[in-house]
Amino acid sequence: MTTGSEVRFRTITRTHYLSLSHAERQTKLEELYLDNLSRLRAALEFCRARNIRLYRAISGLFPMSDEPLGERVLSGMAKELAAVGRLARRYRIRVVQHPDQFVVLSSVSEHVVRQSIDILRKHALAFDLLGLPRSAWSAIILHGGKAGRARQLFEIIPQLPENVRSRLVLENDEYAYSAREILEICHGTGVPMVFDAHHHVIREKLDSYEHPSVTEMTQAAGRTWPKPDWQIVHLSNGISSIADPRHSELIHTVPSAFAHAPWIEVEAKGKERAIDELRRIWPLVR
Repeated sequence: MTTGSEVRFRTITRTHYLSLSHAERQTKLEELYLDNLSRLRAALEFCRARNIRLYRAISGLFPMSDEPLGERVLSGMAKELAAVGRLARRYRIRVVQHPDQFVVLSSVSEHVVRQSIDILRKHALAFDLLGLPRSAWSAIILHGGKAGRARQLFEIIPQLPENVRSRLVLENDEYAYSAREILEICHGTGVPMVFDAHHHVIREKLDSYEHPSVTEMTQAAGRTWPKPDWQIVHLSNGISSIADPRHSELIHTVPSAFAHAPWIEVEAKGKERAIDELRRIWPLVR
């Protein structure tokens, strides 16, 4: 997504989808997937033109592809998806994804867990068809989910389909799972950790991004990655204060610990404008 009109993706509501006949559903998904694939190509061109080396694909890139019909339609476009994946590799743009918040592997509901795995399979299938590697390079980033249920994560992560598990990366959040808790889960399951400094300062009620624990957790998270230069950190600021969980329009404060982070994913409402401004105020970013 961009702040302007350059890249916009289409979707369809489940209610509308279910109101269609089987033939209409297939036609609608074929048209929608091809259109969004074209928009993904445009997003890669957008990033290349601005020297943006990491792109987060939206979770709704291929709606309904967790359904049998959607999976068949998407798989039938393998050639077209592979061509876009080759473009990402040629442009040296790293593609990652962050599933929606309702994907909760630690839920108390077995239905929610099964549904979450189906959605993760959908994302992994799309990455497979794009030809993206089955590794944390093509990260599928997930929060811990339901608080106090780390044991469920220890049990379920090793059982995930290989194309999901090999890409899975866990991130700390501001309420349910602290950075140290996620780090422990990552060590126990063998998956890498994305450290989010803004979530950390909110969770620990800190008053500065320069607190020693920010450096400590940045470095500890880096050691969980199979290759140190693959590490991703999340950068965001609060709107009204450091304790505000809402993402600001632009980035105005960068933890000094992030100066050595190889990959920084900027989470700001201003999107590409935030990256442009960050490059202006923080010379380490190129």
